[in-house]
Amino acid sequence: MAEARYKRILLKLSGEVLAGELGFGIDSRRLAQIAEEVAEVRALGVETGIVIGGGNIFRGLEASTNGMDRVNADYMGMLATVINALALQDQLERIGVYTRVQSAINMQQLCEPFIRRRAIRHLEKGRVVIIAGGTGNPYFTTDTAAVLRAIEIEADIILKATKVEGVFSADPMKDQSAKFFADLTYLEVLNRGLAVIDKAAISLCMDNKLPIVVFNLNQRGNVKRVVQGEKVGTLVQ
Repeated sequence: MAEARYKRILLKLSGEVLAGELGFGIDSRRLAQIAEEVAEVRALGVETGIVIGGGNIFRGLEASTNGMDRVNADYMGMLATVINALALQDQLERIGVYTRVQSAINMQQLCEPFIRRRAIRHLEKGRVVIIAGGTGNPYFTTDTAAVLRAIEIEADIILKATKVEGVFSADPMKDQSAKFFADLTYLEVLNRGLAVIDKAAISLCMDNKLPIVVFNLNQRGNVKRVVQGEKVGTLVQ
């Protein structure tokens, strides 16, 4: 079995990934698949943090464009990420993976507050740390939260799970002529306006020299392949 290339990773999961074929809510089969893939990575000895979105339940930005106060809408979106985090925690612990949920918003009855040193200690003890609640502030995406937490926990790389093979020049599900990029620089992403992660997040990655791999989670085993150093998806560095 190939060894892991990275000691510590941050896996970014969108809420839409958890929805699977349902398109909304949480698809139990997709949840089980994700948990199994995380367990395989942990079995390699890779310390694993996860930042999770909430778009399968509520999208703050979309609600705000329909008239809802943006701050309230964003807080509702943060609460949705906690629901997803608890669901993933439950699935992971069913298969024997020790897990902690930490949130940027204090919810003592449900999860721990995000405390950097505590999160790192959990990782060192072999626990998966699921980080919810975004940054805890409105107007920031979970992409930005993922980069911020990755930097704080000193992750070697961010793995961004999507529904397509990587980064394209356009949406490949709408434009069959869209060009696939195997490798990109941070500046190329910014200058081309490519939909990898938002501009604030990519700038944070560039300033901290934090690489990102954008890959297709629908392909079983891709998380493990990326961790083992195989050429999967798009590498941004």
